[in-house]
Amino acid sequence: MRQLPQVKDRNLLVGAATADDAGVYRIDRDRALVQTVDFFTPIVDDPFMYGQIAAANALSDVYAMGGRPLTALNLLGVPTDVVPPKVINAILQGGAAKMKEAKCVLVGGHTIRNPEPIYGLSVTGIVSPRRMLTNADARPGDLLVLTKPLGTGIVTTGIKRGITSAALAKKAVDVMRRLNVAGAELPERGLVKGATDVTGYGLLGHLGSMCRASGVGAELAAGRLPVISDEVFVLVAKDCIPGGSRENLRTASEFTKWDGVSNAQKILAADAQTSGGLLLCVTPNRLEVVLSILRIHRVTTAAVIGRVVRLLPHKALVYVADRL
Repeated sequence: MRQLPQVKDRNLLVGAATADDAGVYRIDRDRALVQTVDFFTPIVDDPFMYGQIAAANALSDVYAMGGRPLTALNLLGVPTDVVPPKVINAILQGGAAKMKEAKCVLVGGHTIRNPEPIYGLSVTGIVSPRRMLTNADARPGDLLVLTKPLGTGIVTTGIKRGITSAALAKKAVDVMRRLNVAGAELPERGLVKGATDVTGYGLLGHLGSMCRASGVGAELAAGRLPVISDEVFVLVAKDCIPGGSRENLRTASEFTKWDGVSNAQKILAADAQTSGGLLLCVTPNRLEVVLSILRIHRVTTAAVIGRVVRLLPHKALVYVADRL
């Protein structure tokens, strides 16, 4: 990616340089387009649920920029000799249901034959240039608030291996298919400016990108990290860890200083999420208002997991201790 030319355009408000969740292009003084694309292979057996999760995951990038989704295009690849039409239809129905919930209009899409199923969306949203969220607006003193529990990568790997309980699998699916709608309302009220969503690079990966883009450091309390269920740690003890999460941890350890943190907590902090929560930077005087809005939106969790600090003296972007 570093070999690609950097695009320079005065209306490009957010591009690839800061590794943010979506691109933002200004139309005029009051409006900007938010554009993103995301798709992946099935992580659950139920095709309708897979469609919902994939759609929620793609829509989340717009919410993570403070925008509201307007339109979407389906992106679908299927091995037509293996996957019957009723399964394809169920995937698309799942995505359509989630787009309807988001008040996002499906305007078309594109399908190809592929050796394994892939599904997702290209989404266009709208945001005020003065109210958008970016990962470059974290400021020292901000509290870090996470809106979904961690562990979906571990759980879905367990599903594939047949060792995740039915109760945990259902709980994880419910978490992954929830929309991050609060990401649009909070900046519209002027309550939050810095944010990202937590997906494939894990909490530490996305937090690290935020720190680099904002020129700050962060401190995390590993003991405060929300987890879908304690069964997640049982799966970790069975070495049920996705390859992506292992790679995330290796990468994150290059910019993270650990202090009394267990290996299971490290894995959780680096676990590759699908359709994860928002990581919000909230000033202390606005915390209670933000938490009340998150409760109104019935987010899965609203955990204060750490804080933004000035660049750390030990040359790490992120400092993680069991307790702060």
